Amino acid sequence: MKEILRNIVYAGLGAAFLTKDKIEEIKNEMLAKGRLSQEEGKQFVDDLVQRSEKAKEQLDQWIEKKVAERLDRMGLATKNELAALRASIDELREDMAKREGQGH
Repeated sequence: MKEILRNIVYAGLGAAFLTKDKIEEIKNEMLAKGRLSQEEGKQFVDDLVQRSEKAKEQLDQWIEKKVAERLDRMGLATKNELAALRASIDELREDMAKREGQGH
């Protein structure tokens, strides 16, 4: 029964978007209705917080991957590529300034 209830809560609320406050609120409601003991409530919160954090991490990784794929398809330069290009330009400017100073 408790496992079914957990699964319903996870599915119904979207564990990736639950805040700690919301999880505590759900726990308190379940405690008030006698559906969980204090210890079960603590375990429920800990488990749900852990799942929520994991789901958020997975979502972030998925979004980063999809954005990178789209940028690659669009042919846009990355931040690192732009930084390397700027460094090369700075080096060329320094070389030109040295040569101008030498009379070449």
